[in-house]
Parts: sequence; structure tokens; C-alpha cells
Amino acid sequence: MKDLQETALRLFQAGVDRADPARALRQQLMLEPLPELPKGGQYYVVSIGKAAIPMMREALAHVSDACSALVVTNGENADEVDGATVMIGSHPVPDQGSADAGKAVLDFVANAGADDRVIALISGGGSALAVAPSARISLEDKAQVNQLLLSAGLDINQMNLVRQQLSDLKGGGLLRQAAPAPVFAYILSDVIGDDLRAIASGPTVAAISDRGAARDVLEKSALWDAVPQSVRNHLSQPGGSARRPSARNTLIGSNRFSLDAVAALAAKDWDTQIVSHALVGDVRTAARQIIDAAQAVSNRRPTALLWGGETTVQIHGDGRGGRNQELALRVAQMGADMLAGEWLFLSAGTDGRDGPTDAAGGIVNAQTWEAISKVGYDPQTLLDNNDSYTALSVAKSLVITGGTGTNVADLQIFLRLPG
Repeated sequence: MKDLQETALRLFQAGVDRADPARALRQQLMLEPLPELPKGGQYYVVSIGKAAIPMMREALAHVSDACSALVVTNGENADEVDGATVMIGSHPVPDQGSADAGKAVLDFVANAGADDRVIALISGGGSALAVAPSARISLEDKAQVNQLLLSAGLDINQMNLVRQQLSDLKGGGLLRQAAPAPVFAYILSDVIGDDLRAIASGPTVAAISDRGAARDVLEKSALWDAVPQSVRNHLSQPGGSARRPSARNTLIGSNRFSLDAVAALAAKDWDTQIVSHALVGDVRTAARQIIDAAQAVSNRRPTALLWGGETTVQIHGDGRGGRNQELALRVAQMGADMLAGEWLFLSAGTDGRDGPTDAAGGIVNAQTWEAISKVGYDPQTLLDNNDSYTALSVAKSLVITGGTGTNVADLQIFLRLPG
């Protein structure tokens, strides 16, 4: 089983490496250099997200001295960047640092004129790291809404639809503030399907929808009465259209790109199949889909089944964990009863962080569920309390990588040996 574990971790790392933000941006700029500056103009380079530091460093290697630069990232990935101001926000729930960063971004791009060029480097996590709440919505109210969205099991598009309508930065807000300067955005996608409107809540693209649609999401998810009155008042007002100035948005990396890299490496030694590029929805359903796929393949040859996605968790308890850890724990539970032979399953976030924990995800096998019981814990009780972190920790089944400096959602790898 040690060999299986090493293989799964090596495959996962291949996916993370493909999402390396500096390399992805470098490859794009070799194909298509940054736009030339008119005489007297300068670059305004703003980088927002968990991959903001390496993207900014790479971009600065391609620009002239006529440049101003601002970085917004999370504390774990923060570092000094020569020639740039670095600000730190909070993720997944914004804090005052996020609000300060959001205001700084809007003020920064507002300085650009028609002869200048705004270079926007966007990566996952930007939605919480830089926030600019709409008028009469406080930071506390915005943070409360964000926490409710995270706890409700909504998909990323639904969450970002709501977030955009509560912000002066998201849903094209950066473009509106930068006008008349042209904006050139380079985007590392953490969203399944790569809808640019949803990545960091789309600061350089049109909004997903309008205030009425945001209200519908909250009502259908039974959150409308739970959100602050200021938010209900704002979403009940007309406005918030999807119109925005034009921009050139370029996708430089995504979960799909990373999943293809994993498949290419696995195919050298394993019968390899990408089962889905969009493993989404509740982890209960996702675990069942994984087990069904594992049962459907022949076990005559070493088999690798791959998924990419971003699942959700319905929170009923007060334990620690994240979607990848809970998905792995549920696969361990079901697989122990339903799968024969030697197998292993890994689910982890490419950013190295799964929920509010220090783990990227979990790596489990046929013995994991029983191993939890052997050290004196009831795995079912832990699962019911959304305490997948404790369950996997005592079974020595956590994947801990530290921050990776990138974020292209999650990767799932199932390996099965013959027999």
C-alpha cells in the first residue's frame, strides 16, 4: 500500500505542477507578449488571489520600468515582491485586511489613464481576499453572508452570483474602475467549467446575473431570512446589471489542464480513465459515484480512475474538516464494504488547503475505516459531526502539502491493483 500511496501523491503533484502560476503565465506571454505601451503610458499590474505572488513576479519580468504593481494574497502565500506593494486578505471569510485590499485595488486601477495598460492577474481565492462591499453593506454583513453561503452546500457559481451583487469590485467592477484604460487579464481558474465570471467572482468580466437572481439563490436555499437586513434591502433594489467595459481575458491554467497532466503521467503504467472533469455536488453523492465507477472497471490490470471538481458539504456538526477530507472518509466507509482487493483513493485541493485546516485532503484505502476504530474512535460519529479531520488524522490518512501557491480546485485519484 505504501507504493500505491507514493504513486497517488506523485500523480497529484503532477497536477499541481501543471497549475504552477509562473510557468503558466510564462508560457502564455511567450506565445503572446504583453501589449505595447503608447508613448507616455505605463503598466498598472494588479495581482489578486492565492497565486498572486508568483504571477506578479513573472509578469514583472516582462514589463518595462514604467510600471506600478499591487499584490493581494493570503497570509500563507504572502512574500515580498521587488517593485510591488503586497497586501494580505483573509480566506475563505473576508476580514478587515480584505476590505483594505479591495479599496486599494479600486484606488490603484482608478489612477490609470487612456494611454496606460492595466494588467490583471487573477487566481482562485480572490473573491474573499479583496472585497469592496456595496454602499450601506458593512464588512461584517458581507462576512456573515459569505459564511452562510459556505455552510449551505451551494456550488461556486451560486455563491459567486450572490457575492458579485454585494460588491463594487466583483462582476466587472475592476473594469469599470479602470476605464478608460484597457484591461488585459490573465486568469488561473479554480472553477469547474472555467466560467470566467465565477473565478474570483469575475472582477474583469461581466457579472453572472443581477440582483434579482441573487435574491432567488438566497430564497431557494432558505438563506434569505438569515442574511442581514442591509443585504436584503440592497438586493431588493433595481440595478446590478451584467454590463461592463470590454477587456481581453486569457485563461492560462485550470483544473482541466491539470487533470490532463495527471492522466498523461498515469497512462505510462496504468489503464487510465478520466471519469469526469466535473465532480460536483454533495460529497455523499460524489462518493457513491466514485465507488460505482470503481466497481464498473475490470481489475485485471492496474487501473487509475481520475476526477476533477469541487464538491460541497452539508454542515450538520461542529467538527473540523473540508470537502476533500469528508469525501475521502465517505469513500473509505463505502469502499471497505463494496470493493475487493487492494485499492487507494486520494482527494485533495490543489491549493494545499481543504476547509479551515492544515490538510489538503485525504488518502484512504480498504483498511482506513477500521483503523479509526482500532485507535478508539467511532468513525461514524466523527463523520456525522463533520469531523473528517480527526478521523483521517488518527488513521494517518491526511494529505498535508502546505500552501502550493496555486489553486485550480480539487483532484481525485483512485488506484486499483489486479486481483
